[in-house]
Amino acid sequence: MASLRFPFLFSQPQKPPCSTTANASSCSFSTAVVAGGSVVAAAGAIIAITQSPKNPFLENAMNFLLSNFSPSKNHSSPLWGSVSLADNPAPITESRTGMSFPSILKESQRLLGIGLRKKAIFGLKNIDYYAFGVYADDGDVKKCLAQKHVGPSDSELKQKEELRDHLMENDIRMTVRLQIVYGRLSIGSVRSAFEESVGSRLLKFGGYDNKELLHRFTSQFKDDIKIPRGSIIELSRDHGYILHTTIDGKEVGSIQSKLLCRSILDLYIGDESFDQKAKEDVESNLASLLHK
Repeated sequence: MASLRFPFLFSQPQKPPCSTTANASSCSFSTAVVAGGSVVAAAGAIIAITQSPKNPFLENAMNFLLSNFSPSKNHSSPLWGSVSLADNPAPITESRTGMSFPSILKESQRLLGIGLRKKAIFGLKNIDYYAFGVYADDGDVKKCLAQKHVGPSDSELKQKEELRDHLMENDIRMTVRLQIVYGRLSIGSVRSAFEESVGSRLLKFGGYDNKELLHRFTSQFKDDIKIPRGSIIELSRDHGYILHTTIDGKEVGSIQSKLLCRSILDLYIGDESFDQKAKEDVESNLASLLHK
């Protein structure tokens, strides 16, 4: 499979770089000291093994040193990385909750943005319900959107917004991955929240009350399902506008409806999305992906 790379645009804190010549020399010196110390430590372990070849503790120590402090081993883990379908890229962490999201999902769906769903309790306190990641299939994106966005637009912002709208409208495989943060969240609360939020979107895009379609979707979240902290709910749009719902890897239902798929995606990357920064990240990363 071809390797496709583009820089993440997720906002995460970074360590300050060595900007001055003195600092750069200091950083280089520190790196050399660490590397030199690692080599000396490894050499010491080898000498100890040769003197006591049957000592299992020393053998394990040597193996650890050689495997973890080899000069050819790359220990850097940059927060701003590149994603490649041919590699195994590092996951991205939602900084406010610590929830980690794989950079690649289902072999070809790339992470475009991560965000947080909050909910006010009795109108007094916002509770972090779940973190979410938005994924889109590389091949589908290029096939469906590249030709529609080859020319310049009135503005970069407008171009990104149009690109996002086309992403939601076209038959592109996508997944919204929800990772539960609030340990006391019940499946009934999830069902009720979707009844309100998805119901309003069905009305917005459908033009009339779609109670039957809404009930088909929300009834998948049955009372006997447990969702402790760390549980994963995936809402995946497949070709043909089929929405698959899985909870902790088990599919609980599928519904074919373009309207429902559009309504679900609007919650996370629409104009009134749960997390505006996540929507902006999706727009920027999508544009970056298409221009590679």
